[in-house]
Amino acid sequence: MALAEDRPLWFQDGRPVAQALEAVAILADASEEGLSPRKYGADSLARALAAAQGVEALSPGVIMRLEQDLTDAMLRYFNDLHFGQVDPRQIQENFTPNTPDRFDPAAHLRRAVRAMRLREAVAEAAPQVPLYDRLRQVLAHYRGLAADPVFSKLWQSPLPPLPNGKLEIGDTHAGMPLVTLRLIALGDLPRETIVTERYEGHIVKGIMDFQVRHGLEPDGVIGRKTLAQLAVSPSARVRQIELSMERLRWTPLLHAPRMIAVNIPEHILEAYEVQNGTIDVQTSMRVIIGSALDTRTPLFDGRMRFIEFSPYWNVPLSIARSEVVPKILRDPSYFTRQGFEFVAADGRIITTLSMDDLEAVRIGQMRIRQRPGPKNALGDIKFIFPNKDSIFLHHTPTTHLFEKQRRDLSHGCIRVEDPVGLAKFVLQHDQVWGEERIREAMSSGVSTTLRLREPPQVVLAYNTVQVKNDGRVHFFQDIYGQDKLLDQALRRSVQTSQ
Repeated sequence: MALAEDRPLWFQDGRPVAQALEAVAILADASEEGLSPRKYGADSLARALAAAQGVEALSPGVIMRLEQDLTDAMLRYFNDLHFGQVDPRQIQENFTPNTPDRFDPAAHLRRAVRAMRLREAVAEAAPQVPLYDRLRQVLAHYRGLAADPVFSKLWQSPLPPLPNGKLEIGDTHAGMPLVTLRLIALGDLPRETIVTERYEGHIVKGIMDFQVRHGLEPDGVIGRKTLAQLAVSPSARVRQIELSMERLRWTPLLHAPRMIAVNIPEHILEAYEVQNGTIDVQTSMRVIIGSALDTRTPLFDGRMRFIEFSPYWNVPLSIARSEVVPKILRDPSYFTRQGFEFVAADGRIITTLSMDDLEAVRIGQMRIRQRPGPKNALGDIKFIFPNKDSIFLHHTPTTHLFEKQRRDLSHGCIRVEDPVGLAKFVLQHDQVWGEERIREAMSSGVSTTLRLREPPQVVLAYNTVQVKNDGRVHFFQDIYGQDKLLDQALRRSVQTSQ
């Protein structure tokens, strides 16, 4: 088809025009955007256009078919580049979808062809999140490593097992030359680094930089986790980067002027303002997320509507049954020490402990809650964005857990390291709520709920690759297995499109 125009889009006088050749070149280069050229039939289209440049002009029927095929391929390409190749809900990532009428692939292609600016149209259709362009550059770099005839061979042989399960500073190991060469290839050590079997000097710093970039404790000890990351080949990293680029197509990171984004694999929260597509990070902090084993934090987005200062903790029935009630049965003084109380079905508050009331809680006929105070599990503030999973952000009295490198330790809700900093961001346009008043409300011991006049958007996102402002790429563990699910969904998408 010719996009509702009478004249052909890609042919003139029976020959392909320059833009047809450029379109096929764009499809052939789809891998630069983390897409598969096979999905768009790039090779067959290239062969057909090459044949069309022969001595004889093509028949109208052949031209019509090639018009249709090339146009359809470009429309699929622009649609995939902008909206993504899979529905995130297929892999339990329940984000608000992009509004289709904000980007029309057909109109976008028509304008690009008329203005003879197809290449520019590719950049305009791609996600406008700054991270996307950085990932695009990193993708090219790791593809180069995977294709390099020298560096790629460094991953063809496994690293020798570590003596005593780990390697510490000053130890010698037959695998150190290969470790050093891999660090050089990845940019964690300069090329002039001397290769030796002794683990010391600049190589230690290289390992520590590598550990930082891979979400590991930068202790300089080469242990099981560090060795596992050193074993990941550049070609595997290429796929990890492609998955992250796909996620940016449908993770709503720019949907509001004020955003709070939690990157689950990184265990980091960033609060930022969006102006003309530019992200201005106002505050960043460590977070504790849901346990990968059994209480994963769901992935979705929503509006933060309330802040609750000095909150009560209404213990969920599952936690009451599995943890709180058994603890009280083992040690009845735990009920008073922790500030618990019962809430009857008619709303009555009962502050004394009885076995009958504990049993009523266990069978769901009564609730148990924890009063505001220094031992409250929610800390002194709770940030509420209503959702079906009852997930919210909150502080915690167990602040020492933020020092852990891996922090999937909660029942699903997200604990924030700097609640005052987050509250200041949320309330920064409300002159009544300065830092002093925020701290007073948090420490008052009286539960109060504030409805937000300017609700920021909250996104619980999942991205295992980040490129920091200094250009260094960081890889994080796929703790919830979401990359694996996305990889499978994308492979099915490519297969069904052929």
